Amino acid sequence: MKLLVATTNPGKLREIAGILEGLPVELVSLDALPPIDEPEETGATFAENARLKALYYHRATRLPSIADDSGLAIEALGGAPGVHSARWEGTDYAVKFRKIYELLDAKGARGSPARFVCHVALADEDRIVFEAEGVIEGRIADEPRGDKGFGYDPIFYYPPLGRTTAELERDVKATVSHRGKAFGKLREYLKRQLAG
Repeated sequence: MKLLVATTNPGKLREIAGILEGLPVELVSLDALPPIDEPEETGATFAENARLKALYYHRATRLPSIADDSGLAIEALGGAPGVHSARWEGTDYAVKFRKIYELLDAKGARGSPARFVCHVALADEDRIVFEAEGVIEGRIADEPRGDKGFGYDPIFYYPPLGRTTAELERDVKATVSHRGKAFGKLREYLKRQLAG
C-alpha cells in the first residue's frame, strides 16, 4: 500500500517512518512528487488544518494521504504559538526560542506549562477515513537543550523523564510524544485495515 505523507520536513518524516515501521506500506513524501502548491492553512484548530491538508493532497495526487498539524501551545502565552507554530516568528528556531523566552520573561513566566498537540488525518476515496490526536504535557525548559529532536523539541521539558524532547532517543520519544501517540493510533488503524 502506497501512502503519501504530506510533509517536506525531514525530521517529521523520519519520526513518522519510525512509528509506522514494520507495516506493509510504502511511504512517499511530497519531495518525491512533482511540485504541488501548498494549501492555505485556514483552520482555527489543529484538527481542521490536518483534515484540510489530507484532503487537498489526496485530491491532488489520488494517493491515500496522511497529514498532520501539530504545534506548541504555551499556557502563559494564551496557547501561542498554537496552530501558527510552523510559521510563527519566521522559520529560524533560534529566533523563535529567543522570542518565546523574551515574552515569558516579560510576564515573569519562564517555565510556563506547555503542551505539544498533534492531530493526524488520513484521506482516501475523497473523504477523511481516519483521524486521531495526541497530546504531551510539559513545560518550557529554562534553556534549549538536546539535539535529537527538531522544531520546538529543545525547549519542551518533559517532567516524567526529566529531559527535553530533544534529549530523548527516537524510540523513547515515540512512546511519549504527541506525534507518537497520534501516529500510534494511525498505526493500529492501518494494521486492522491491512489485515482485513
